[in-house]
Amino acid sequence: MGLWLVLVLTLAPAPVLAVGSQSWDHFPRDIYNLNWEKFSGFWYIVAIATDAQGFLPARDKRKLGACVLKVHKMGQLKVAIVFSTSHGCQSQVVILKKDKRKALFRNSLKGVKGLHVLSTDYSFGLVLLRLGRTHRNHRSLLLLSRQNTSSFASVREFLDTCHKLQLSAQATILPKDASCAHTILP
Repeated sequence: MGLWLVLVLTLAPAPVLAVGSQSWDHFPRDIYNLNWEKFSGFWYIVAIATDAQGFLPARDKRKLGACVLKVHKMGQLKVAIVFSTSHGCQSQVVILKKDKRKALFRNSLKGVKGLHVLSTDYSFGLVLLRLGRTHRNHRSLLLLSRQNTSSFASVREFLDTCHKLQLSAQATILPKDASCAHTILP
């Protein structure tokens, strides 16, 4: 996930920070009892909402993204991600470290301020990525699914969370073209 954030930082020509009135210390709530072994594995990125301008390609060139999450060492999460951007399929791998006080992983050196799992039943996941360096900060909400489709309930939760995060205008459900996603199959 952090990888995707680094891509956003390097590929977005004019980043815009859309911060609402919510305090990030209190909202959104993270899952503190998440089973990372169960959450690990291959995920399709079936929907995205981001405040990073210029990241997504034109509608006719969008494809499913994918990520592979794996507990790397105690307190570390290895994330491989591939996403269809305006520059084609882009992939990256990053190691994130568990924050000692909060239920998130981060790697400040790579520009990943936080990977938060907001909701999951282990067949879908709602993940908030916070990326940034210096004064350039971005938020991206990802709807992950073990299959290349998603349920109505998970899409509804994604859209509701987009609204709360003030990312509704930038939300998109990605088409089922998995040609980028399949480049990182384990």
